Amino acid sequence: MELSLDLDRLRRAGYIARVVLEDASRIVKPGSKLIDIAQYIENRIRELGGEPAFPVNIGVNDIAAHYTPVFNDQLVIPDNSIVKIDVGVHIDGYIADTALTISFNPIYEGLVEASRKALEKVIEFVKPGVKTGFLGKVIEETISSMGYKVIKNLGGHGIERYTIHTGVVIPNHHDPFNLHKLTDGVYAIEPFATNGKGYVRETDTVTIYSLRKYRRAGSDNDTRILIETIWSSRRTLPFCERWYINTLSSPTSVRKAIESLDRMGLIHRYPVLVEIGGGMVSQFEHTFVIHEREVYVTTLK
Repeated sequence: MELSLDLDRLRRAGYIARVVLEDASRIVKPGSKLIDIAQYIENRIRELGGEPAFPVNIGVNDIAAHYTPVFNDQLVIPDNSIVKIDVGVHIDGYIADTALTISFNPIYEGLVEASRKALEKVIEFVKPGVKTGFLGKVIEETISSMGYKVIKNLGGHGIERYTIHTGVVIPNHHDPFNLHKLTDGVYAIEPFATNGKGYVRETDTVTIYSLRKYRRAGSDNDTRILIETIWSSRRTLPFCERWYINTLSSPTSVRKAIESLDRMGLIHRYPVLVEIGGGMVSQFEHTFVIHEREVYVTTLK
C-alpha cells in the first residue's frame, strides 16, 4: 500500500468511523430494533462521505462477531444486555475499523471495562518492530487482572486496500511463537473479553458475505448484475443481502444470486460467532497506521 499517498484517506476514514460510532452509542438502547441501528450507522457513514467497509456488526450478549441485521429483521436490543457495535468505513478502499461495547446491566460493567482497558494499555506499546505476540501478552494480562478471560481464537488483523483481513494476526493472548513484527501498514487491534470459557465457535447463521474474486457469471441475469455491482464498488469487501434488495427484484432474488455465486466458488461466508460457553462478550477496537516510524490511531479522538 502506498501509505505516503493515502494517509489522508486513511485518517478521513478513521474520523468518520469514530464520529459514527459515537453517534450510534447514543441511539442504542433496550427495545431498539437492530435493523434501525444498522441502517442509521450505514447511512450516517455515507452522509459523511465514506462507505461501509463491511455491514455493521451488532453482537448481543454471547454473540462475538459477524451478525448484521437481515432484511425486515425484527430483533431488538434486550433489557439487561451487553451490546457490541463494530463499524468499518472505507474511502476508495482505504479502511478504518472500530468497535465499542455498551452495557445495560451493571453486572457487566467490569467486563466492558476489561476490554476497554486492554485496548487503552496496548496502545502504549504499538510501534514499529514490536512483536504481535507481545501485544497479545499485554492484552491478556490486562483482561486477566480484572478477572475475565480473553477470547483466544479471535484477534486483531492487518488491513490493506479493499481487504479487511490480511494474514497478519494480533492475538488477544500471550503467544510466544507469534514473532511477527509490526512494520509500515494498517492494523486493527480488538481485545475481546468474556466471563465464559474464552473461545468462540461458528454457528449455522450467516448474514455477511464477500467475493473471493471476480469472474463473469453465467446466463443468469440476477447473478451477473449482483457480481458486477459488488465488484465495481467493493471488490472483496464484505456485504450483506439487504444492501442489494433494490438492485434486484426481491430478497429472494438476492439470496438466489448469492447461492449461485457460492456454487461458482466465488463467495466467502462469515458465520456468526458465539462464545462456546454462552458467556457474555465485550469488545473495543481501534485502527492503527504505522508510517515512516510514526503511529497514527486513526479512530481515536
